[in-house]
Parts: sequence; structure tokens; C-alpha cells
Amino acid sequence: MSKTFAELPLRPETIEALHAHGFIAPFAIQEMVLPIALSDGDVIGQAKTGTGKTLAFGVPVIERVIAPNDSEWSSFEHKGMPQVLIVVPTRELCTQVTRDIEELASNRGIRTLAVYGGRAFEPQIDALLAGVEIVVGTPGRLLDLSRQGQLKLKQVSRLVLDEADEMLDLGFLPDVEKILANTPNRVQTMLFSATMPGDIIALARRFMNQPIHIRTQDSEDEGAVVTRIKQHVLRAHAMDKIEMLARILQAQGRGPTMVFCRTKRTCQKTAEELLERGFKAAPIHGDLGQSAREKALADFKNGKSDVLVATDVAARGIDIDGITHVINYQCPEDEKTYVHRIGRTARAGAHGIAVTFVDWDELARWKMINQTLDLGLAEPEETYSSSAHLYEVMDIPAGSTGRITKAKPEIKKESVKKESVKKVEAPKVRTERTRTRTKKFKES
Repeated sequence: MSKTFAELPLRPETIEALHAHGFIAPFAIQEMVLPIALSDGDVIGQAKTGTGKTLAFGVPVIERVIAPNDSEWSSFEHKGMPQVLIVVPTRELCTQVTRDIEELASNRGIRTLAVYGGRAFEPQIDALLAGVEIVVGTPGRLLDLSRQGQLKLKQVSRLVLDEADEMLDLGFLPDVEKILANTPNRVQTMLFSATMPGDIIALARRFMNQPIHIRTQDSEDEGAVVTRIKQHVLRAHAMDKIEMLARILQAQGRGPTMVFCRTKRTCQKTAEELLERGFKAAPIHGDLGQSAREKALADFKNGKSDVLVATDVAARGIDIDGITHVINYQCPEDEKTYVHRIGRTARAGAHGIAVTFVDWDELARWKMINQTLDLGLAEPEETYSSSAHLYEVMDIPAGSTGRITKAKPEIKKESVKKESVKKVEAPKVRTERTRTRTKKFKES
């Protein structure tokens, strides 16, 4: 197996783009998938979130695309028609994957298009008419454009299903099957997922050609959860959660943080309360419009906000390096959701901290998660915002309260000095005509 990307049989342009973006050596999933994928074999890649799956399928499909800047382009018969289709479950993952692909493909003139709902059809249709080589999209919008005849799938030779288990959870499996059926000229299919439910395995058997199942697992990590994440579970009272959260957000060394809620209402309310307490927080959930979701995500990535409060569906596919803390404000529904949530931290070899609040009525659910993942955290310690061990364990500075107090800036007197305005009274002028009128009025 190759130790660096330069040792793989890749185009010079691809290696140059990888190096330009800091990718020198492949991660485990990439190292195992790339030799098979580059030889056009079908692949089922199973790996925990945050292990570099996007490059594992991105590099092989970019290699096989015939691009406008390539010498083969002049004799290519299907110019402008999609050659690669990457299907993802959510809008956020769609934009993330598109950006990653564009970083590696732009130097060959490869045109990549993100296709998802919540946006007008016209710009996406215009881009398709202008010609694209790689389309990344969500199942619903892909099918809509295909039915309209705007997205032509007959010349798609390579198809990727990313986060397949999430597409199953969101009810997209029938749409995915229709998309697969509408790509008759596929020569390669790759499926990536953190877990492998029976329905996903059945899908792979039906539509894939002798796929090789690759599963990566660190030698020191025999469980389903990334070992680089330090996990804390606290029994918290519903009325005290926001106070506990506010104190944890003041922990030493805290960087960008994701807070997970089960419901959209709790997500919005929590973000609003954090803002009122002085934190730079932003919500992201299904009730927000697409532009609001994109702005919240952009602000979080750019550092304008450092706390992203999210629901599970909205957060799927958010891949941001540097997240130091993940806080489960509400206990996850199951062990798979727990793994996906805390996997937002400890990306790309880094370490992270995960905190889970468990209310009294959530204890049974948490015990099932703990038992399945064998975490050894079945009995969360009863904790309040004033508990000494909360400050100690989370490294919260003594005296921290539930609000951020900011020093008021000194106001320079010169900057607010009002200019003196002379009050000029209008002169009382009584003309001869005025006097005559007044005299006549008195005589009458």
C-alpha cells in the first residue's frame, strides 16, 4: 500500500491539487479504497464519520473524468453531459462534497454542480445546459430534474452513494433505487456508510457488481466510537441545562462548538437564549430557509459565530475541522445518532470533547446507548450548574456564571461632544401695513 498520494497512479494535476490543499499521505479508508477504485472496481466503504471518505471516492472519480482541459476532450462524444453522479442525503453535505471536489478538479477545467432543494430550479438548469462533468445532489432534486429532462443520466459512468445509512433513515431509499435504475451505463458504483443496515446491504447486492467491502478500524479502537474523543455524561435537570451549557461554553481551550438538540423548537430556543447571554451562537434546523441555513454555516466556518446549535438532520454532512466540543443538549435517540453527533469533533486526527446531558426521563434510552457501545458510562453523575465537579471536569474558570460579561468600552468625550448651536430668534418685524390692520381691528 502507498504511503503518499504521489506513489499512486494519479494524474500530475491531481497530485498537484492534493499537495496544494495539504493532502500528502492518505488516511486509512483512502489507502484501502483507492487502489480498488482506481482499477474501476465497485466498493462498499464502511468507516466512522470524520475519517476522510470524501477523498476516498473523490480522487478516483476525478481521475476518470474526461475534462475540457484534457487532450481526449476533442474526440469525446458526450461533451457537457454528466459523467459522475454523487448522491448525498442533505443540502449541507451536498455543498461540502461539492466544495471538496472542486478543490481537486478545477485545475483540469472539470465543472462541478451542486443540486439540492430549497433553491430555484433555473440556475441549476442553466448550469446543466452549459455543461457539467460531475453532479452532486440530493435524491429528491436529482429525480425532479431528471423527470423534467434537464438532468440526463444515461452517460453517467460512475455513481457514488455517500452516507447511505442516512438516506435510508430519511426515507430516500426508493428515490435512490430509481436513480440507480436510470443510470444504465454505470461502469463503477461506490457506496459509503458509517453503518450497514440490512436494507443497504440488499441495495448493494441488487445494483453493484461484486463489490469489495472495506471496513476500517483503528487497532486501538475496537468500539464504534472514535477513541480520541473524551466523553462526559452528566445527569441534568431540564430547567438547569441552559445554565450548565453556558458554563461549559466558558471552559478553558474551548474552540468552535456544536450543540445538538432533538427538536427544531428546542434548537431555536437554545440558540436564542445563548445569544441573549452574550454567546456568539447560531441555529441550524429544518424550519430555517436554505439561505438562513447557509449563512449560519458560513458564519460558523468563518468564525463570526463559535457555537452552532443544530438538529441531527441539519447537521449531517457538516465537516469542519477544529471543532473542540460537541454537546448533546438532548440525549440522542440511539447509538448511531450518538456516534454521528460526537464524530463532528476529533476530525482528521485531532482530539475532542463530547458532553451529553441526560435528563431523568432519558436514563433508559442512555443506558441502551451505553450498553450497545460498551462505554462504561451507564450511571451519569447528577450534576447542576453550581456543582464543583462540573467546573473541575470541564476546566471552567472559577466564578464563571451563565452569562458572558463584557467590559464596556470607554467612550471618548471628543467623539460624543455636541456642537454648540446658537439659537437665533427670528426678528419681530412690524411693517406699516401690519400696524394699519391692527389699528382698524381695534377700532372695529
